[in-house]
Amino acid sequence: MRRLVIAEKPSVGQAISKVLGANKKGKGYIENDKYIVSWCIGHLIGLAEPESYSEEYKNWNKLPIIPSQWNYVVKTSTGEQFSILKKLMNDTDISEVICATDAGREGELIFRHVYAMAGCTKKTKRLWISSLEDSAIKKGFENLKDGNYYENLYLSALCRERADWLVGINATRFFTTLYNSDKALSIGRVQTPTLAMLVKRDSDIQNFVKEKYFTIEINCGEFFAYTDKIIPEEEAKTLFNICKIGRAKVIDIAKEEKKISPPKLYDLTTLQRDANCIFGFTAQQTLESAQRLYDSKLLTYPRTDSRYLTEDMEDTARDVIEILKSITDFTKDTNYNANIKLVMNNKKVSDHHAVIPTINIVSTNLSELMDTDKKILYLTAARLLTATAEENTYENTVVTLKCNDIVFKAKGKTVINKGYRQIDDNFFDFIMYKPEKSTKEEKDLPSIQIGNEYNITSKIVEHYTQPPKPYTEDTLLSAMERAGNSDYDTNDVERKGLGTPATRAGIIETVISRGYAERKNKQLIPTEKGKKLIECVPEKLKSAKLTAEWENRLVLIAKGKSNSEEFINDIIDFVKEIVSDNKPLTADISVFSNREVIGKCPRCGSDVYEGKLNFYCSNKDCSFALWKKNYFFQMKKKEFTKQVAKKLLSDGKVHFKDLYSEKTGKTYAADVLLDDTGTYVNFKLNFEKKG
Repeated sequence: MRRLVIAEKPSVGQAISKVLGANKKGKGYIENDKYIVSWCIGHLIGLAEPESYSEEYKNWNKLPIIPSQWNYVVKTSTGEQFSILKKLMNDTDISEVICATDAGREGELIFRHVYAMAGCTKKTKRLWISSLEDSAIKKGFENLKDGNYYENLYLSALCRERADWLVGINATRFFTTLYNSDKALSIGRVQTPTLAMLVKRDSDIQNFVKEKYFTIEINCGEFFAYTDKIIPEEEAKTLFNICKIGRAKVIDIAKEEKKISPPKLYDLTTLQRDANCIFGFTAQQTLESAQRLYDSKLLTYPRTDSRYLTEDMEDTARDVIEILKSITDFTKDTNYNANIKLVMNNKKVSDHHAVIPTINIVSTNLSELMDTDKKILYLTAARLLTATAEENTYENTVVTLKCNDIVFKAKGKTVINKGYRQIDDNFFDFIMYKPEKSTKEEKDLPSIQIGNEYNITSKIVEHYTQPPKPYTEDTLLSAMERAGNSDYDTNDVERKGLGTPATRAGIIETVISRGYAERKNKQLIPTEKGKKLIECVPEKLKSAKLTAEWENRLVLIAKGKSNSEEFINDIIDFVKEIVSDNKPLTADISVFSNREVIGKCPRCGSDVYEGKLNFYCSNKDCSFALWKKNYFFQMKKKEFTKQVAKKLLSDGKVHFKDLYSEKTGKTYAADVLLDDTGTYVNFKLNFEKKG
């Protein structure tokens, strides 16, 4: 009897096979006398389309769609690999199945769907690892857990999947038909609140009213000093005249030593943010690069929300740091002595620890890596060094002066120990990156004593308040992570925000691919279609607070602290509430459609559009339609064209010179009249002469 190991992708299966000593290759698997290692190809199985439940759901107006039993289908593109897995899982030679998909919510879901669809009933174990290094895989197999241990994680994943389907399918169909859109108006549980954030920021920028304010600047020769903010211009002019030319005396010097702690290690979101800020990478590019590095055993598991290591990783972290010191010069000009304790906290590591390089970096020719992967690897390397380095220590100095009883202040900053910031500077030099410096950055002040007096000249400096900046992927990821924070007591929630570190990049890409937002350099700007969509959907569909609350509940379900059935029932109630309100806005929604309006419906006055087979009323509650193939026009040997439909709808009639007579076989001239009974559409002939 052998054990079947199922990984999430072929590359991971190959890494596991190597450790287990399996080297005999079959079609879709690798084996030896103890193990068969096979793999999924991502999501092999997904939720079926609404039409699988009932033919009536081909009509998008049939809402809500609430399955009583959920249907799943094997994806066509991965059907062959599923067949291989199904056969292996039910082979009598297999005694046990080991789930080795990615150690997280989605990885658990992938395996469980395959297990269920294959009809497998064999005992399962779970491999839970954060690195594909040989040592990590060996340790993982020494500590396999019973598959049932992760039942709550599976329920959380199942709830996420079904909630996204229920909200997405129902809301998308509802608003698409409500506004007669040419294309589906994609609505999503996380996608729509994210778009709403972009739209709100754009609105804040467009509606921003700048405010003028002033300061008085005095030039003391070796330094400058300033008054506090002054709003009335007349007051600024008055103060300026008082100290236009004169002497300023130092009346106080305040010095304070400050320390800035080193940054924490990277979780996926902070890695994506820095990669966007420094390299201009999209969140998706960073995720894909980190995943490639993980698959190549050069990086630990990237889809993590933790920024700490567990205490048992001290020796591993120290070994990696020594390697990084030997292959980079990031620690030059420093007194670097790694303080590993700074990055260790068992209580702040959930499923996976922070993202760090592995010891395999020492045996890898980094020059052969893709440029993107190389940059991400060096970025995580530099962060491991900075996170374990000394504090940045500096002294803040505030000098207070008076000139004719008007108070001025000069501020300075003296670096005592650059600490971790020297490593940052070395890294930035290595990648040839120049961080943006604040215009308010304080510099060293000259030697100044209380009582010193200076001859000064002064001037009025005009300032304007600045509008908020458009979101970049850096700032949007941060906003998604913090969304809803102000609505909760931070001690009572497990996680807040829109989506998870693993899904946020995909959400941003979806918003862009749907045409709701676009990239302009590093900025993310909502399109007119995106802005109109947010204007047209109810507040509850774009609420970051509600979506953050749902995500929190999913985490609680994974921890066994919340009920999965109650969660889905609440989602169902939410969906029913959405589709019960069928009152469209009166706003201009032409952006949703490129369709030409053929005319007005004679029954309800709504717009009539051209379909494949007919000209139909856009009001879903109205049954009026002019069919292109109808008996009356076919007998008259006339084509029912768009021009004919337009004339009938505008004038109630259309004139023909050559209508065919089935009795005589000849043609004649007449008007065809539209005769709509309110239930049926009829046509009549009128032979009155024109004019």
